[in-house]
Amino acid sequence: MTEEPFLSLTNVCKGYGSAKQRTEVLRDINLEVRRGEFLAIVGYSGAGKTTLISMIAGLIHPDSGRIELDGRQIVEPGPDRGVVFQNYSLLPWLTVYDNIALAVDQLFDWPADQKRAYIEKFIAMVNLTPARHKKPAELSGGMRQRVAVARALAMDPAILLLDEPLGALDALTRATLQDEIERIWEQDQKTVILITNDVDEGLLLADRIIPLSAGPRATLGPSFDVPFDRPRDRKALGQDPHCKRLKKQILDWLLGPGSHKPRSATPKRELVTA
Repeated sequence: MTEEPFLSLTNVCKGYGSAKQRTEVLRDINLEVRRGEFLAIVGYSGAGKTTLISMIAGLIHPDSGRIELDGRQIVEPGPDRGVVFQNYSLLPWLTVYDNIALAVDQLFDWPADQKRAYIEKFIAMVNLTPARHKKPAELSGGMRQRVAVARALAMDPAILLLDEPLGALDALTRATLQDEIERIWEQDQKTVILITNDVDEGLLLADRIIPLSAGPRATLGPSFDVPFDRPRDRKALGQDPHCKRLKKQILDWLLGPGSHKPRSATPKRELVTA
């Protein structure tokens, strides 16, 4: 018997504005995600990827269609979905520990000692124990993003939604955090959806990649399985003929003729292809 999808989107559409000023951002989005799967959705910046992740998070509603998580329709935000955005979303007056504790306090009514041990576990998971009493202004961009990941994981969500969480980081910090995300996923095996404009990032981290066409009226393309054993070595992947062919197939779909390409090449629609 076929396993029921853990997350499903059926005929989902979303637009903004009204009448003649209305822009249809996403159209006919159909998606099924298995429990424990690491899925990457790859596309141009500005194509509607954040709109898609925000609908799954329950932060905004689709104009039509249905989104279900574990058989229940998503109609509002909930602790079963942990979201990490690119801009960190940390409270600047709180320390690393307190930013995570704020989320934990809202969800778990535990004795102080149990709560403290729980928070410390997630701080250690992202290698921030030495910085536990620092505030965001005292942290690098990569460290702030680690706090955001730790906070989302501490909520013990059923699904982790990563909206281009590494896009604003330098190459070395990005590579380090990619390794952290893969290591954490191996430990917890949570269902993860990664939104990215970097095909190589999807190949390094995901079980499956689905490209999103350029907007407006963006829609999902074919599903590409990523069959490489874990842990993955980025240098080995870069030299692997199968990986090169897979990357070319995904890029050919994104950069090919027709509606897959953006109408104009602007920084807003940048796609990482190197």
